[in-house]
Amino acid sequence: MGLTQANSLLDCEKTDHYDMRMRWRFSTWLALSAVITGGLLVDDMWMARAAGAELASIHTPSGTTIKAEIADTPLKRSVGLMYRDHLKKDHGMLFFFSQPQAWTFWMKNTKIALDLIWIDGKQRVTHIERNVPICTKSDDSCPQYRPNSDDAMYVLEIAGGTVDGYKIEKGSKLPFGQP
Repeated sequence: MGLTQANSLLDCEKTDHYDMRMRWRFSTWLALSAVITGGLLVDDMWMARAAGAELASIHTPSGTTIKAEIADTPLKRSVGLMYRDHLKKDHGMLFFFSQPQAWTFWMKNTKIALDLIWIDGKQRVTHIERNVPICTKSDDSCPQYRPNSDDAMYVLEIAGGTVDGYKIEKGSKLPFGQP
């Protein structure tokens, strides 16, 4: 093999090595970009959902009005307040259902303690679960919370430990408008 052929082979090996390094760098850059972009999109989705959500005004016996996001679709009801780090004062989420039932709730992926309030079709409180703790289990073994009666058309979630300050108790009327 002559010197020219040897140099040619070395150049090919250098080029192949260079190409592999560039491909690896590009692949790594592409993967990182996808992860970062995906994270930003998810964050934007949660922010947009919280910022642009339709709110119901719920009037409490204490005179305070709670602004509640409306969960009126299967997707909104299944996500609820999951993954939220905090809940603004006098805010919550109101779940709408098409028929009365003993609707069951759990705290999987919910990062804040909540008061759960079941409400019938006449907008009267039928059951309250106070200061329900978060559940940090990664499987589906989080406790479930269910009312004693099967007449709930709505469930209101508010910050844990606040239901008494609003003077909400079983039988209280919580008037709000329909979306």
